[in-house]
Order: sequence, then C-alpha cells, then structure tokens
Amino acid sequence: MNTILVHLPAVLLVMLRIGGLMVFAPVIGSRVVPLRLRIALTVVLGISMYPVLLGIGAVSTEGLDLAPGTFLPLAVREVFIGMVIGLVASLPLVALQMGGLLMGQQMGLGFATLYDPAMDDQGDVLGRLFFFLALASFLLVNGHEAVVTAVLRSFDHVPTGTFTVDTGVVGLLSGMLLSAMEVSLRVALPVIAIIFLMSIAMGFVSRTVPQFNILSLGFPLRILVGFSVMIAGLVVIETVMMDAIDTTMNGISAWIETG
Repeated sequence: MNTILVHLPAVLLVMLRIGGLMVFAPVIGSRVVPLRLRIALTVVLGISMYPVLLGIGAVSTEGLDLAPGTFLPLAVREVFIGMVIGLVASLPLVALQMGGLLMGQQMGLGFATLYDPAMDDQGDVLGRLFFFLALASFLLVNGHEAVVTAVLRSFDHVPTGTFTVDTGVVGLLSGMLLSAMEVSLRVALPVIAIIFLMSIAMGFVSRTVPQFNILSLGFPLRILVGFSVMIAGLVVIETVMMDAIDTTMNGISAWIETG
C-alpha cells in the first residue's frame, strides 16, 4: 500500500500530460469521441508507460505528494504541455477547414450551414468537406500516432515537474497560427481570385447589356466556376496539406527537444 502511495503522484502527473492531449488533439480529442473512452485511453497509456519512464529517469517520485499546494501547480503544467501539443497538431485541419469556409462564402454556399459536432460550431458544406479531407490525410500519414508519440517523447526532454512557461511556447503558438493562416489562404486564394475576376466581368456585362438578367445567372455560375477551380487544384491542395502536417509535427518536435 505504501508503495502505491509513493508512485501515485508521479503516475497522475504522467496521466495528466497525456490527458491534456485529449482536449485538442485531432481524432482522439474530438467531441464525437465519448469522454469515458478518452479517460480510459489516458489511464491505460499512463499506467503502461509509467514503468518505462521511471526506468529511464524521465519520472521521479522524490518530493512528490498529493498535497494541493505542491501537486496542483505541477498538475497544471503537465496538462498545459499536453494541451499545447494537441492544439498545435490540430491547426492544419482547422486551416484547411477555414480555407473551405472562405471558398464556400465566395461561391455563395454560406447560406447552407451544418452543425459541426467536432468543433461544436456551425460550418458550411465546403468547410466540412475540407475538414474531412484534412482528417483523412492526417490519418493517412499516421498523425494520430505521431501526436501520442510526441507526448511520450516529451518526457525524455521535459521530465515531470521541470517545465516552465517561457517565450518558446509563445513563439511556437504564434508561428503555427501564422502558418495555419497561410495554409488557409493558399487553399482558398485561387477560387477567390477567379470568382473576383468573374464578378468584374459580370459587372461589365450588366453595364453593357442592361436587359440581361445577370443575377439569375451569376449565382449558379459562381458555384460552377468555383467547383471547377477547386477540383482542378485538388492535387495542389493535397500537397499543401501534407506540407502543413509535416511542418507542424517538426515544430512540435523542435519545441519538445529544446525542453
């Protein structure tokens, strides 16, 4: 019994870091995954990895107890590490969804919205489509395994109780947010540019031939042109998505290795 009490605080810290990942991480952190399943997965991973981490010195039981004054600050730090890794890993998926949302707004599909249970928000058809494409790409490159591995590898460079919040976290989040914004614009700009030029051309037509009902033609033409450009650029969109996932995972690894 005494042995269990000695190891319990360290085991809980390991579980809390893994549990922080379950808040924002793609797939495993989705709201459509039952909370009980996420908690069970956290407990199983924590208990199974604890002996290995203890053996390599990434976890220590010295000076740990369950007193709120000493344990709570350490618990908040561990949850924060997992949440940062999960949040950064989800940014490429959110970026592609934002790109689809921008395209849908320009094509006139923003009128039809759907409830997105994964994001707990409203989204249009193209946003949902591109989110699922990004999710499929993420699973195709085993991104879910890479995220869990990144959290487990973080114990090698940041043992429990040694993490301090510094400018590295701010730099990681700001850099990845800017990268996500760039990805969404790279995905959406071709459609936005073509529809913009088409709108200018239709304006000239309406001025030249006032009798022509440009409104009745403009709406379906926007959708037709938008989908044509989008389908023609699917290969480029896939390349952009894969590069974004690779850049994100490299950024997480670099942040972990700097401790």
